[in-house]
Amino acid sequence: MRLLHTMLRVGNLQQSIDFYTQVLGMKLLRQSENEEYKYTLAFLGYGDESDTTVLELTYNWGTDSYDMGTAFGHLAIEVDDVYSACDQIRTAGGQITREPGPVKGGTTEIAFVRDPDGYAIELIASKFAGKGLGQ
Repeated sequence: MRLLHTMLRVGNLQQSIDFYTQVLGMKLLRQSENEEYKYTLAFLGYGDESDTTVLELTYNWGTDSYDMGTAFGHLAIEVDDVYSACDQIRTAGGQITREPGPVKGGTTEIAFVRDPDGYAIELIASKFAGKGLGQ
């Protein structure tokens, strides 16, 4: 078994595709429309779906926003250097909501970004990825 994808509902599909491709450097892997049920799916990622987990963006036609609720936390993306990643994201027009630095109570270097729909994305320095607080 493996994790295939995470799905997020978005209010403006093209704006979200632009953010994930132009700001976060993902590739648009495939896109399809369902006219009968009025939705469009876009799959994005850093590698092929056959061997990496990807992001599915779902646009329900005519819906331009969603209630974020309190259950969803964030997506996490490994980056080589969290400080330079934030500089690049900021330059590309992305919104940094937590500046890079060590996580509270540990040494893992993280930062947070928001996508156009308000979803939180945690950036984790690769030397700490998968190691908890980095202690």
